[in-house]
Amino acid sequence: MAERLRCEFALIRYVPDVVKGEFTNIGVVLRGEDAIAEVRFTRDWSRVRCLDPGADVEMLESLETEIAERLRGGDVGAVKPVLTVLEDSLSNSVQMSEMRGTLAESLPAEMDALMRLYVEPLKVAERARRLSGRAAIVGQMREQFERAGVWRLMRKRIRAADYTQAGDPLRLDCGYRNGVVKMFQAVSLDADVEGAKGLAYSAEALREGVKRTELLEMELTAIVEPISVVGDEEQYRFGVRAMERESIRVMTVGDLERIAATARRELRV
Repeated sequence: MAERLRCEFALIRYVPDVVKGEFTNIGVVLRGEDAIAEVRFTRDWSRVRCLDPGADVEMLESLETEIAERLRGGDVGAVKPVLTVLEDSLSNSVQMSEMRGTLAESLPAEMDALMRLYVEPLKVAERARRLSGRAAIVGQMREQFERAGVWRLMRKRIRAADYTQAGDPLRLDCGYRNGVVKMFQAVSLDADVEGAKGLAYSAEALREGVKRTELLEMELTAIVEPISVVGDEEQYRFGVRAMERESIRVMTVGDLERIAATARRELRV
């Protein structure tokens, strides 16, 4: 039997009311003795919304990215300063537990186990696996980019308004720069094609805005379901054509492993 690794982990908790003391775990920080520390947050915010219907989930998602950047040097102690800096605006609503020791076969396997044990109970994990439509595509995108080791290097929830005009509500799921600006957006063609039409409508303004502000060309990719899983093939084809007419590259979730491998190579991970 291979020798198990000595690790430490801490839980990231969302505490909407510090007086009541009610909380839900939203993430895990994990490090090995000689390894770079990693952080992972939940992908299912239903328990947070149940505890606090007004929770700023977008802020919590961005916090994961900020913590990950602080941890690149392998310093778990850098997490608490991040939370301290945000303390005033968060009103202590995000807290970190004390570090605890554990033994692991590998860091990725232990992270999965800790997430299942403390953050995503079985019934929540099962519900997450049953997610359909855009939510399922987003989850698969993140999973493949994480496996390739590039998710932490990518921009997330990119504001279209930074490139188009004030008030534009569109946010692109993720992207990165590599001589061009590459952006990726999950678009479900199963239920309806409004997402496809909206992305097609925004494409030209996005492209012009990126060229104006970043002096680079933009490559926009829509990730969709394979046609085999949708109920209305005519609607599906309409959505694909609408996006391709605006020079949006349309790929399916089956292409994600290859897309993530390309990102890994281009970001030189």
